[in-house]
Amino acid sequence: MQYLFSVIHDSAALATAEEMAAIDVFNERLVAEGHWVFAAGLGGPDTATVIDDRGEETVLTDGPFLESKEYLVGFWIVEAPDLDVAIGLATAGSKACNRKVEVRPVL
Repeated sequence: MQYLFSVIHDSAALATAEEMAAIDVFNERLVAEGHWVFAAGLGGPDTATVIDDRGEETVLTDGPFLESKEYLVGFWIVEAPDLDVAIGLATAGSKACNRKVEVRPVL
């Protein structure tokens, strides 16, 4: 089963050199253990464009859909046999990137 690990932070500051090194080690572990699917960092909320095409006209809005102190700064998609393994991996990912990580199954 695949899981989404959402990396949550409260600053637009990029990872430090130490954090990036730890993330690289974690990514290498995911690859070596067969869990790696995909990962990426994201631009800050100020780079977002929200598109709403549910009405008669398309509405484009600059910035995030929600104002929040914390927001999504990156993610991993991993392969894991069950939620317990996914949580264990996410715990190591949180430690590596020094940020909160939310785990959700990909449906």
